[in-house]
Amino acid sequence: MADATVETFAITGMTCANCSARVEKELKTTDGVLEANVNLATEKATVQFDDTLSAEQVIQRVEAIGYGAILFDEEHKQKIQQEKAAYLKRMKRDLILSTVLTAPLMIAMVAMLLGSHAGWVHFLHLPLVQLILVTPVQFGVGQRFYRGAYHALKTKAPNMDVLVAMGTSAAFLLSVYNGFFNPHNSDLYFESSGMIITLILLGKYLEQKAKTKTSDAIKQLMSLQAKTATVIVAGIEQQVPIEKVQAGDLLRVRPGEQIPVDGKILAGQTTIDESMLTGESLPVDKQVEDQVFGGTVNTTGSIQFTATQVGSMTVLSRIIRMVEDAQGEKAPIQQIADKISKIFVPTVLGIALLTLLATGFFTGDWQLAIVHSVSVLVIACPCALGLATPTAIMVGTGLGAKSGILIKGGGALEKIAHLTTVVLDKTGTITEGKPVVADFEAFDPQALAYLTSLEQQSEHPLAKAIYQYGKDQTEILPVDQFESLTGQGVTGIINGKQYFVGSKRGLKERNISFAEDRVIALEEEGKTVMFLTDQANLLAMISVTDQVKASSKSAIEALHTLGIKVKMLTGDNPQTARYIGEQVGLQSADIVAEVLPEDKAQVVKELQTKGESVGMVGDGINDAPALALADIGIAMGSGTDIAMETADITLMNSDLVSVEKSIRLSKLTLRKIKQNLFWAFCYNVIGIPFAAFGFLNPIIAGGAMAFSSVSVLLNSLSLNQKKL
Repeated sequence: MADATVETFAITGMTCANCSARVEKELKTTDGVLEANVNLATEKATVQFDDTLSAEQVIQRVEAIGYGAILFDEEHKQKIQQEKAAYLKRMKRDLILSTVLTAPLMIAMVAMLLGSHAGWVHFLHLPLVQLILVTPVQFGVGQRFYRGAYHALKTKAPNMDVLVAMGTSAAFLLSVYNGFFNPHNSDLYFESSGMIITLILLGKYLEQKAKTKTSDAIKQLMSLQAKTATVIVAGIEQQVPIEKVQAGDLLRVRPGEQIPVDGKILAGQTTIDESMLTGESLPVDKQVEDQVFGGTVNTTGSIQFTATQVGSMTVLSRIIRMVEDAQGEKAPIQQIADKISKIFVPTVLGIALLTLLATGFFTGDWQLAIVHSVSVLVIACPCALGLATPTAIMVGTGLGAKSGILIKGGGALEKIAHLTTVVLDKTGTITEGKPVVADFEAFDPQALAYLTSLEQQSEHPLAKAIYQYGKDQTEILPVDQFESLTGQGVTGIINGKQYFVGSKRGLKERNISFAEDRVIALEEEGKTVMFLTDQANLLAMISVTDQVKASSKSAIEALHTLGIKVKMLTGDNPQTARYIGEQVGLQSADIVAEVLPEDKAQVVKELQTKGESVGMVGDGINDAPALALADIGIAMGSGTDIAMETADITLMNSDLVSVEKSIRLSKLTLRKIKQNLFWAFCYNVIGIPFAAFGFLNPIIAGGAMAFSSVSVLLNSLSLNQKKL
């Protein structure tokens, strides 16, 4: 298979769901394109293509069907923003022109309906005057609809532009006929065609403005990126653009300044406001060896740190990229709207034709028939339908990002609402993940040295706790033939003799006895007991404890309140597991102890075979398979990169309460989507028959159509008022 490339393109010229569907269909049928996803709300296309195709050829394919495309990368982002600003400016200019030219006709129409016979009213009703005023609106301002309709019909995919162009053209041409060629009928509809275009343009302008608000979360995140940094070179401080900072550079940040890039503190201590990344309002104390993240704010002390991640690799840049990707991905529920949008415009054209023929034959008044069919054409628009889902997804993922909840896409945001069971890895999820030594009993004078030397080689959290305990109390000895034994412990040779550090399971494998009553007593206090042995004897016993997070109990209670079952997985023995479980309100049946890393995924699979929709919460490399297998994988932000890459959701504040917040956010967003879809369907189901039977004149129909999509956008934006 050829190498695949994934690129994002900004798409211009889309006006409704049919447009985005047309671009998507065109891309998917292009040779070399493996997958394509076009989002109307974000106005972006994500395209996966092989090496037989280039980004430039993808752009040409989009342009061939009447739309514009710009590669969405760092180099072109400014150009895209400039084009969007210019498009909005042109739209505003056209709207003002259209309003100025149409307003006199509307005022005159209202004055005549109120019985006025003033000379200016009659003047404004002269066919030539109306023709002069409306022609620039119809063919100047309205050329966007003709252009869009031409490309839509050319590609056999009629869209909103076709409906507007046909409806307004019918009203305009009927007015020309009556005004200049039909002495028996003086009815004019110039103000209808002009006002329809004005109202639809107003709706589109408001829609475009509202769309920019749905991406406010991205803009706020981008505004956190520092523009400059203070780099120390040979003891001299230099102010440099952020783009020139490289990994390994030494930087200084003073109180009140922004941390420019990710790094590790070398000197000084301070308090840092990380709320913009984690959603956590309390500042975090930092000292030497602690990590700092670009975009956060240094509040108290002056620090020097080494840059570890710069540019697109910083945590903030990765968050921005993740939120952008999430906002561009479709939710499964959107498939309903997509399917309907594909047949919507052809159906409306059929209803309009039926309205024309039925009204004409039954009433004998073909002018009335044309007016009714024009009303059908202009009231029916799939815009609201196309915007219903993606705008809510954009706002929902943005609201999550503000709260330190990073959601990978619309699919994840939708699925989390349907979880029935949440599986929690104990260490780093329910507990702090920072174990410390609680008890140490040595039966050999060199036991601590052997123990510390062996554990220095291991990456296990318990091993790190033991190493931290012993490193300042004893010498570190060289270890040969070090080996990690999954589920048991570690082994290695020191001074020509083999030693083992590990669990009860490892001791039983080696037939080495230990004081079982003493061990059980420690385990019932929630401590994990480890042993040091040589090939035949027990040399030391050490217990390690990991504090339960303050919020874990309330977080689990909140999940239970939502009707969600909670399970805890741990490699600990049953006694320790039960002690931790009881502290957070879990029953014995909810606790699975002595689970090997490779068995975590199996536990998730067993729950799924019982019909459960499973969310897995973890933070380590050994959680990655279970995170990937679960219906929704949730990674703690304090965890490893591989866990966060595998997960569907990342909790930047590593707080278990955010799991419940994620579920509530998902339910709120889904509710908004369903409300949007309901109103979009309801609007058309009620509006089209009313228009067909003549209860709506074309102007009211045009106004209703214009504001239907705006109402959907405003409903989605109301999500921002919710507090998680």
